[in-house]
Amino acid sequence: MTRTRYTTPRFQLRLVAAKDVVLGPGKADLLEAIERTGSISSASRELGMSYKKGWQLIDTMNRHLPAPVVETRTGGSERGGAYLTPLGEEVLMRYRALQQRLDPQTCREARELLALLETAPETSS
Repeated sequence: MTRTRYTTPRFQLRLVAAKDVVLGPGKADLLEAIERTGSISSASRELGMSYKKGWQLIDTMNRHLPAPVVETRTGGSERGGAYLTPLGEEVLMRYRALQQRLDPQTCREARELLALLETAPETSS
């Protein structure tokens, strides 16, 4: 699983199956970038990752969900590219909706949980 480090506590919503993160913030960002750019390579480049890494993330989602979330068309710059499938659009929409519900700005429970961390003694790593 991906390990991220932040200077302040924050929530990260991840859907995990077996040992794979099926959907998390990075994959959601990739889906949005593909939707915006119409291209896996452009989306990957925009997010600072290799084309191969972008494909690996898509493959993980596609393997765990009942149908592909991204499909591609061949045909060069005129007709080729990538797009979200209806399932991909739904997965992204539901993920972003859950993120909104857990946002500490609007979710009392999230604020209270983060406040507990502020009162915890610091530990050295």
